[in-house]
Amino acid sequence: MSKNPVQLTIKTKHTQWIKEEAKRLGFLSCGISKAEFLEEEAPRLEAWLNANHHGQMQYMENHFDKRLDPTKLVDGARSVISVLLNYCPAETQNDPEAPKISKYAYGHDYHHVIKGKLKQLQEFITEEIGEVQGRAFVDSAPVLDKAWAAKSGLGWIGKHSNLLTQQVGSYYFIAELIVDLELEYDHPVTDHCGTCTACIDACPTQAIVDPHVVDGSKCISYFTIELKEELPASYKGQFDNWMFGCDVCQDVCPWNRFSKSHNEPLFNPHPELLAMTKKDWEEITQEVFSKVFQKSAVKRTKFSGLKRNIKFLE
Repeated sequence: MSKNPVQLTIKTKHTQWIKEEAKRLGFLSCGISKAEFLEEEAPRLEAWLNANHHGQMQYMENHFDKRLDPTKLVDGARSVISVLLNYCPAETQNDPEAPKISKYAYGHDYHHVIKGKLKQLQEFITEEIGEVQGRAFVDSAPVLDKAWAAKSGLGWIGKHSNLLTQQVGSYYFIAELIVDLELEYDHPVTDHCGTCTACIDACPTQAIVDPHVVDGSKCISYFTIELKEELPASYKGQFDNWMFGCDVCQDVCPWNRFSKSHNEPLFNPHPELLAMTKKDWEEITQEVFSKVFQKSAVKRTKFSGLKRNIKFLE
C-alpha cells in the first residue's frame, strides 16, 4: 500500500526546514537517519572492548545497549539528526618547537558551543513543527556519533576511525539531536580512502592497529587527556611533541587539503595561546593556565595534568 502523498510532502517539508535551519545556525552540514539499532556496529564495539582498546576509559563499557539503540535514549525516537561543525583554525601555534595542542581545543569548549546551537535547532523544530520530543547529544553521552554521521551520509569512516568528507576533510565536531519525529532519511556515502595508508604509517605510537581500528590505550590523545596516572616511560620520545590531544592522523590525511578555516568566533584561540613559545609552556603558571584556558576543553587535564604532559616531552 503506498503512503499518503500529503504525509510525504509534510515529511519532506520538515526535513528541508531542519536542514536549512542547521545551515543558518552555522553547521557545516546536516544529515538524517532512521533511529534504529546499529546492527553493524554491535560486534565491532564488542570486539573493541574485549580487546581492551579503551584502556582505562571504563565509561566505554557502560550502557552498551544505549550506545547502539537510540530508542533507549529517547522514548519513541524516530530520527537521528546529525550535524557537523567546522573547527579548522586559520592559524596554528607560532613556535615550531613549542609543545602542541590539538586544533579542536584552541577556542571555547565545543560542548557548550554546540549545545547552544542544538538547543536553538530544537526550539526551531518546536516552533515550526510542534511538540517534538528530543534530546541533544554532544560527545557526552553513550551515542556513537561517527556511526550516525556516516549512516546519515555526512561522510565515511576513514582508516583512522574518524569521519571523512570529500571537499571538507575531517576537522569538525559531530553532534546529534534524537527526536520522535519521522523525517526523510539520507543514505551512506562510499568510502574514498582507497589504498592510502598515510594515517596508519604516520601514527607516532602505532595506535591504528588495523584499518578502521584504533587501540585507544596507545593513542596520544588518550595519554594526554584521559590517563590520570603517570605516563608510561616506554612511550617517552614517541609523543611527537603533543601535550594535549594529537592531530597527526588528520594532518597527514590527503582529504584535509580541502579544509577551510571555520567562521565561528567562539573557536578563535585566546590571543596569547598561539604566541606562546616552548619556554613559555615549560614555565607556565597556574595563573596563565587559568587565563588562557578559562573556557577551553584543555581544562579537562587540569593544570597538573598539562604540566605532567609538558615534562614528559622534555
